[in-house]
Amino acid sequence: MLHDFRTVDWAAWQDTPAHRRERAIESAEAALGDAPATGDGDTAIFTIAGHEADLLVLHLRPTLDEIEQAERQFDRTPFGQFTEQSRSFVSVTEIGGYTSRDYFEDPESVDPGLERYMNSKLYPSIPEDVYVTFYPMAKRRDPEYNWYDTPMDERAEMMAEHGETGKGYAGTVTQYVTSAFGFDDWEWGVTLFSTEATALKEIVYEMRFDEATAKYGEFGSFFVGRRFPVGDLAAYMAGEAVPTDKADTAADEGESIRDSLAEEDVYAGQPHGEDVFAVALYSVADSDALAAEIDGLRENFEHYDTHVSTDVYRSRGEGPNAIVSIWDTQSAAETASGFLRDLPEIVGQPGDAPDGWGTMGMFYTVEPDHREAFLDTFDGVADTLADISGHRESDLLVNVADENDMFIASQWDSRRDAMDFFESEAFHETVATGREILADRPRHVFLA
Repeated sequence: MLHDFRTVDWAAWQDTPAHRRERAIESAEAALGDAPATGDGDTAIFTIAGHEADLLVLHLRPTLDEIEQAERQFDRTPFGQFTEQSRSFVSVTEIGGYTSRDYFEDPESVDPGLERYMNSKLYPSIPEDVYVTFYPMAKRRDPEYNWYDTPMDERAEMMAEHGETGKGYAGTVTQYVTSAFGFDDWEWGVTLFSTEATALKEIVYEMRFDEATAKYGEFGSFFVGRRFPVGDLAAYMAGEAVPTDKADTAADEGESIRDSLAEEDVYAGQPHGEDVFAVALYSVADSDALAAEIDGLRENFEHYDTHVSTDVYRSRGEGPNAIVSIWDTQSAAETASGFLRDLPEIVGQPGDAPDGWGTMGMFYTVEPDHREAFLDTFDGVADTLADISGHRESDLLVNVADENDMFIASQWDSRRDAMDFFESEAFHETVATGREILADRPRHVFLA
């Protein structure tokens, strides 16, 4: 991992003709946008607040050679000529040995969920649309508090306490601790991501009271900023706020759907901050095999307060089965999706079709005595949908662990086609008919 901090020569930028500035922007967009195509890895660009840097270019690559190449390629672009590297930090991803002994001592006995969690630390990705804080750190070697003279069991106990503090921010803060022994003056780099800027301050403050930090922690300079799409680089250089508001149209579409569903007393979340967030993946693997895999993952997910539920749903039709994981926060749902994508025979997510508009559908909890009546109602709706313009397919999926918990997943040609149905008399009658046989009101949960 390379944290490449850059200052911009603003005077030179302002004195450069517009056509040269445009070419420089295009060169940076090409270099940063195409960077992962050179191999496995990821690249992102962030604003940096304060005087020590203007930008952070963050690279993830499998090897040191590829990291160095990515750094050099950006530096050689016309845009790179307007920047100067003010700070850098080279490090490698690793798994902490204090809290993961089983992973190293007996890897064959590690459950699949823990193994995926460990792999996410070794092969991380860079979260989208987040604030970032980075700082280097080391452990003290003072006569009174020498980390490296402290027995392993005591160090493990202190790091376990430190880990418990971090769990309190699961779903709010994503943390990558990378090792820099022999690569930098500092021993580790800590990179924190969150959609809430204040959460970055809060987790650092709270962890200062852990014994591992209070007695043994030493820290370098802190850097804070926000990720923005490389396509917004021109806006950044023009002094505009980034990220820009290009996503407003999609947000407005989601809000209009919420409004239509709310009129039918269907839960549809809250605009710009849902009560819950869901991630769903389809798999053609056997539902019982998927359920066994999910059992291991669920045990790890349930350590986090933001986890609501994770279940396997079996298709009643010919479609694939689904795994649905529901969380209190969007960032937690996005983190969970990384683990879920490693499940067997994953074939996609709702809405993956590039030329269509997918909707998660609605979750239903049915009164046990009325389950068959509900299934008959769905079959009737399916017949109705078959004749509706713009409808591609809808499938009713049943929770493997609870046959009274179901959801309908739909695929439409466009948002307008789906809206026409949600606003139709047929939809109104369907919801009204099913109300008496449901244990709770239906809810539409939008994907993270």
